[in-house]
Amino acid sequence: MHFMETAVAGAWIIDPSPHRDDRGRFMRAWCAREFEEHGIHFLPVQANMQFSLRKGTVRGLHLQSAPALEAKLVRCTRGAVFDVTLDLRPESPSYGEWCSVELTAENGRMLYVPEHCAHGFQSLEEHSEVLYLTSAFYAPESCRGVRFDDPAFGIEWPLPATALSDQDRNWPLAERPGHMLPRSCKNSVTNMKERSI
Repeated sequence: MHFMETAVAGAWIIDPSPHRDDRGRFMRAWCAREFEEHGIHFLPVQANMQFSLRKGTVRGLHLQSAPALEAKLVRCTRGAVFDVTLDLRPESPSYGEWCSVELTAENGRMLYVPEHCAHGFQSLEEHSEVLYLTSAFYAPESCRGVRFDDPAFGIEWPLPATALSDQDRNWPLAERPGHMLPRSCKNSVTNMKERSI
């Protein structure tokens, strides 16, 4: 695998090294040893999948707070998505900054999202699917969020938002980078049944 640093400290874009032959391809999707060699201490405990029917669907931006801090490893298994991570760590050199990458089923690229960073994505094609591994179990009481269109961060989404959950539409606007009201997603029926990243 090939690891590339991003504008967000501790967030990595990871490209596979596929082996191809007349049958198709083989590629490694995760390796604890290779991650450790790059200083990434990530032990997945849960895997989740999201499927978006419509092009332009936005999911996020989400994260979990202590004691359920969560890192994520995200990849697209069908279609294509514009994937974003936002740094909400006041002590970080990239505090308030965001980075993005296009993940597709074809390129096999992954995004590693560190703890304390919000994550979200927009589907670039109809019927896009995302698989992500997490370092913590889902904890609704620790769920936090940032509005995808919050002017405090100025994330440049490539398409108009065609579908958005009520929860994501109603996250409070930040007064300054990293400031979020402690609102939990535990009362969201949708979130309880289908994990939103």
